[in-house]
Amino acid sequence: MVSRRPAPPRRPKRSAAQKPKPPRALEVVGLPVPLELRESARATRMTLRVDPGRGLVQVVIPVGVSETDARHFIGRHDGWLRARIAALPPSLPFEDGASIPYLGAEHAIRHTPELRGATRIEDGVLLVGGQAGHVARRVRDFLVNEARRELATRAREKAATIGARVAAVTVRDTKSRWGSCSSTGRLSFSWRLILTPEPVLDYVVAHEVAHLREMNHSARFWALCASLTTGMGAAGVETPRAWLKANGTRLLRYG
Repeated sequence: MVSRRPAPPRRPKRSAAQKPKPPRALEVVGLPVPLELRESARATRMTLRVDPGRGLVQVVIPVGVSETDARHFIGRHDGWLRARIAALPPSLPFEDGASIPYLGAEHAIRHTPELRGATRIEDGVLLVGGQAGHVARRVRDFLVNEARRELATRAREKAATIGARVAAVTVRDTKSRWGSCSSTGRLSFSWRLILTPEPVLDYVVAHEVAHLREMNHSARFWALCASLTTGMGAAGVETPRAWLKANGTRLLRYG
């Protein structure tokens, strides 16, 4: 992320009536990805962030900073921005012939128009019926449903071993975290975990279930997390954590 305080003389005072405008597209000639301009009442400086999941650059500005100043800010960091964009993994669409990981194992997508029944995996191939224009949606729906089933089952099984109760399990397309646990026992996960190797998915579930007992990251939490992670010792959780750090951006490029 790049940030820099705008020059004070160029930043108008914000009245109490001023509120952030909704996020909007910002046209900058020559950049290979879209830009989104977002005003923030809490921001004290302008920032740039490449969002790999959405395939765009987000420009955050304090309320009252002009669009012209935002453009100048982007221009001053053009080299940094282009380098980050170039380093992004390629987009990986769900289409006939593409290969996607399911619990870490690669599966080819095969569009089979005459297929009867739901999308399914057979012999390492993901079979998708219906019209060609619906392949991407059908693949995504299949993966989301599989993630919901796998994550909910594991979460409840692990919670039962420590006498905890899972209030609900939801699956979303979160971009900044793989899982979360609320104080009311509601667990939320990214559906993209179904793309990861099984030990990685298992670790994320164990991590959030451990928060049902320890809403912190203390030594007791990590010991509990390790005990809930299948086949891992106390130091074993570092392997799936490292895998997510190394591969998380690529997972956001699928679909």
